[in-house]
Amino acid sequence: MADPHTGSAMGREIAEIPAAAERLLARTEAITAIAARIEQARPRIVVFCGRGSSGHVGSYLFEARLGLLASAAAPSVVTAYRRPPEMRDALFVVVSQSGRSPDLVNATQVARKHGALTLAIINDADSPAAQTSELVLPIGAGAEHSVAATKTVLLSMLAGAQLVAALAHDDDLAAGFRQLPQRLSRSLACDWTTWADSAARAAAAFVVGRGYGLGCVREIALKVAEILRVPTIGHSAAELRHGPRASISPSTPVLLLRQNDEAATAVDDLVKDLNDAKETVFVAGGPAGTLPWIGDGHPVFDPVVMLVPAYRAIEAVARRRGFDPDNPPYLSKVTRTL
Repeated sequence: MADPHTGSAMGREIAEIPAAAERLLARTEAITAIAARIEQARPRIVVFCGRGSSGHVGSYLFEARLGLLASAAAPSVVTAYRRPPEMRDALFVVVSQSGRSPDLVNATQVARKHGALTLAIINDADSPAAQTSELVLPIGAGAEHSVAATKTVLLSMLAGAQLVAALAHDDDLAAGFRQLPQRLSRSLACDWTTWADSAARAAAAFVVGRGYGLGCVREIALKVAEILRVPTIGHSAAELRHGPRASISPSTPVLLLRQNDEAATAVDDLVKDLNDAKETVFVAGGPAGTLPWIGDGHPVFDPVVMLVPAYRAIEAVARRRGFDPDNPPYLSKVTRTL
């Protein structure tokens, strides 16, 4: 149980993110070896398999930087319907903190049996998912005591980006990595509790972004739902205009993440439209930003860095409201689904 006088395990683990990221980014040997094996296999498609927060570590970067078609796996195709797809020429990436969810382990076993090159991005390198995979990329986050994952989610995202940079021989991404530990440290000082307070009082909330920010948008929405107990939807700024915009009102706050790249215009236009309609809008990044932010950095990594103040605000507001951020109801560290 979180101690109201000393904070929570979640809060302490968020504070550990900059140092943990610096350690991860300093370890390059495993990335180099895994990238060489993937280049040898020459996959045509990348399939990501993860549940909850791990499901937000995914496809966008692989498609945009490597030109590889990426897809999300549906474990129930294997575990419930028992119809394993053909997986030759596929890279199957299972992402998990514990590596013990039976459906993920089963799906990885079947993918490998049916021809996929399997990779586990994982915190526990001795877990069943790691043992089942041909390649293992440990994130080295250390113990995470809060049931709601933060440190391991962010490090899994960075590990995936490291792999893309190695496969693409991408100097631009490498330059972005060098800035990350300092930017993560600086982001700890950004106070987003005005947004989290608004979300916590609402009947429903929205988180919106586009491009590289989409996985982080969905991750923040999940954390609001499970820790602040408010139904929250993460949408693409483009997708929102295809119907869901109708459900936004001044009583449903919207958080928008804006990184400075080709996707920025869509976010800027949506911010203007929402402000013109007098909706309740909170913006991170860009000229219309309303939340404290550290300024533009690398557009691939800025949404990842934005997770830090979002996590801190959710943790702080949860404790103010008498919720235990370390133990959200109905959530466990190992989700045993099939």
